[in-house]
Amino acid sequence: MAFLRSIVTAKTTAIAAVPAAAFALSSISSASSSSEHSSKNLKSSSISKSNPILQLSFAKHLQKSSPPSALHMDALSSNHLTTSDNGVVLPELLTEFMVDMSCQGCVNAVKSKLLTVEGVKNVDVDLDNQVVRILGSSPVKTMTEALEQTGRKARLIGQGVPDDFLISAAVSEFKGPDIFGVVRLAQVNMELTRIEANFSGLSPGKHAWSINEFGDLTRGAASTGKLYSPPLGDLGTLEVDEKGEAFYSGAKEKLRVADLIGRAIAVYATEDKSDPGLKAAVIARSAGVGENYKKLCTCDGTTIWEATNKL
Repeated sequence: MAFLRSIVTAKTTAIAAVPAAAFALSSISSASSSSEHSSKNLKSSSISKSNPILQLSFAKHLQKSSPPSALHMDALSSNHLTTSDNGVVLPELLTEFMVDMSCQGCVNAVKSKLLTVEGVKNVDVDLDNQVVRILGSSPVKTMTEALEQTGRKARLIGQGVPDDFLISAAVSEFKGPDIFGVVRLAQVNMELTRIEANFSGLSPGKHAWSINEFGDLTRGAASTGKLYSPPLGDLGTLEVDEKGEAFYSGAKEKLRVADLIGRAIAVYATEDKSDPGLKAAVIARSAGVGENYKKLCTCDGTTIWEATNKL
């Protein structure tokens, strides 16, 4: 079952949050003018301003899904952006976790811990549904670890920008038996996708990886076709440590999640893709914000707390 949702990148650049006026203009202009305007903003050297459109969307989502008390958010500085392990500034997203909470003391402990995490801007806790909503730029892995440090079980259940996209998130799961991993992709705006991933079971060193044309796994990575929309599907190189693990976070321009559903992510044995590929996994639609509050899988009776949390 897929309680897990997703999100990495190799070819990444420092990302500037899109100003409200620019975002509004791009949403009503033609595709060409939108691309040109977004590109100009992404090349800006300023990365300290947060996305006002996302903050507005966050508040709107809370109004629809939470009691009035949930609107009293702990506001932090507008300079909260996070630099990932590979030196890339991540854009802000709304991320939802199911967290095992039973009282107001649990709520206070969770909020207090999360607000110390770099990149976390706002935190809302819905105790009735055991849902924690986090607005910010911190990687999923970092937020998960912070929640678990409070002594509570936590599972990612949704990520994206509320109401802005029909398909806002996708996941690609590598389920072994030798190579395991999760890649999560979330649409930030029409010109930018945030990507996060973790892998285990790879040989130490550098491994190429990419988004390929097809989700055909009959011959593993070899049957997934060519690189998707070159060079857009090129994800660069995974740096695998001596334990066989790789963790990456970042963003990629002009990549649209909706166009990736049904394709595949492939990992190669070499840095130059001279081999047919080690492993591949299909990219599937993942739950966006407010789409997945279930605690029991009807297919096999597994609860969300029994599911493996891979990222």
